[in-house]
Amino acid sequence: MHTQASPVQVSDETEVHIPVDGGTLEGILTLPERSDGLVIFVHGSGSSRNSPRNRFVAQRLQTAGLGTLLFDLLTEPEAAEDWVTLNRRFNIQALAGRLVEATQWAAAQPGVAGRRLGFFGASTGAAAALVASTQPGCPVQAIVSRGGRPDLAGAALRKVTVPTLLIVGGHDWDVLQLNRNALSHLRCRTELQLISGATHLFEEPGTLEQVSRLAGAWFRRHLIQESMTRRSYAPSVPIP
Repeated sequence: MHTQASPVQVSDETEVHIPVDGGTLEGILTLPERSDGLVIFVHGSGSSRNSPRNRFVAQRLQTAGLGTLLFDLLTEPEAAEDWVTLNRRFNIQALAGRLVEATQWAAAQPGVAGRRLGFFGASTGAAAALVASTQPGCPVQAIVSRGGRPDLAGAALRKVTVPTLLIVGGHDWDVLQLNRNALSHLRCRTELQLISGATHLFEEPGTLEQVSRLAGAWFRRHLIQESMTRRSYAPSVPIP
């Protein structure tokens, strides 16, 4: 049974409590005044809403006029259990279901309703984002994967329909091969971008900034620009 949560009011940054089956997820919602898009971050295994790399990218996206939601995929009791067992962080189907719940919650909040939604997934979170996008009732319009493991999405790869950008470090050899293999299974609009000199965590100077620029351009194209185009070509209503 879902717990109750207070509606989110539009503000620069708001701590939110997202009701899901099994408890409540903690998150941080940031809504710039003029934006048609919201990017939902899906962290990797063992990480959280406080991931310094995701927060870095989120700040850059906010500067570009995109709203962001960083949240924990696991409740506090689940996270405590997972540190011991490691059972939950690699359960991609369960994490995808959790992401769908959080996305539906976000889409209904004041200040978010009507915005086009995107997923920014890192590592295993990218697999959860891809699987979630194929689920009924998931209103996502674009996906960016940073050093992701799209291979863990399995058969769902062929069902992904939203534009998907795969960003991989040029020196992250194993993950690069996994992304190239996944690319051959995706049937949606897809690009693979390599960040020269970057390893898996993009710790090299300037590499995470490059990730932010690529992600920002992808989301602006598929969330903001397409939203503006659709409004421009909306049919007019005759005046009686």
